[in-house]
Amino acid sequence: MGIGHSHDQDHDHTHGGVDPDLRDSRAGMRALLISLVILGITAAIQAVLVVFTGSVALLADTVHNVGDAFTAIPLGAAFLLGRRPATDRFPYGLHRSEDLAGIVIVLIIFFSGGYAIYEAISRFIHPQEPSHLWVLAIAGIVGFIGNEWVAEYRIRVGRQIGSAALVADGQHARVDGFTSLGVLAGAVGVMLGFPLADPIAGLLIGLLIMKIVWDAAKHIGTRMLDGIDPDVVVAIRETAAAVSGVDDVHEVRARWVGHRVWVEINISVTDDLSVLEGHGIASAVQHRLAHDVPHLGTVVVHVDPTSHGGERHHAHLHHHEHADDRGDGHGAGHADEA
Repeated sequence: MGIGHSHDQDHDHTHGGVDPDLRDSRAGMRALLISLVILGITAAIQAVLVVFTGSVALLADTVHNVGDAFTAIPLGAAFLLGRRPATDRFPYGLHRSEDLAGIVIVLIIFFSGGYAIYEAISRFIHPQEPSHLWVLAIAGIVGFIGNEWVAEYRIRVGRQIGSAALVADGQHARVDGFTSLGVLAGAVGVMLGFPLADPIAGLLIGLLIMKIVWDAAKHIGTRMLDGIDPDVVVAIRETAAAVSGVDDVHEVRARWVGHRVWVEINISVTDDLSVLEGHGIASAVQHRLAHDVPHLGTVVVHVDPTSHGGERHHAHLHHHEHADDRGDGHGAGHADEA
């Protein structure tokens, strides 16, 4: 017979103060809004300079910066939806909307990369040497500075609140800064008498954007399939095992839900403990995890007596449950309480 116990934990242990999820959501929204303004100004300056220079590399970089600015919209919407309380229809809340926002972001980046490649190939077919090369070089520098500032800000806030999506968006902006340096390289190439340097730079920027799409899609796909860094699972297991009264730790599960890590864990305790004592040990495990595991969300601790704990015992119970479902079991099925 198991004892199921769950509780929402937060590393900050706020009691009677601001809800940590609401606080983190506000910090994420602030980061998105400020970076949206910076990227918008950067893209606007570059758009004006595209008219003067006729550079396809700069056009590709400008389109991508506009796309980056718009990625703040789905991510911001996800932060707002994540604030909504759980309902009977959505008993876990709407934190998963952050993963859906990730898909939209990947599609936006894919569009900008495809457009950059298309324009670069068109310029190979219909050559046109860019003008105002010093202005073009300055535009590349402006793009690098704007993207690097946004990257640093988003990554810092994302790590503070535990938002992998915001960190990934910041890392994406950092790569975009280097694509802006590609614009500078293209301008220098044309200055040195190599007119094709501009469309080559534009094509390389487009291909680099597609590499970003691939990496981001893998990351989002892993999250949507409940993938998590194995080191997090190891840390949870070791932390729980170190709590006094815990004889064994087994069946550890963890996944990201929004920007919180949700955990389910089974522990074994001495057979002769009372329900109240088992409950106390479960609470101690939760408390220790809240201190040692960053960005911890909901924790469910299932308590087994040592004589009936472990994965083999639970596999035996599941076997009986499936046998009863097929109608070939003997007697009533056994299920752990949670």
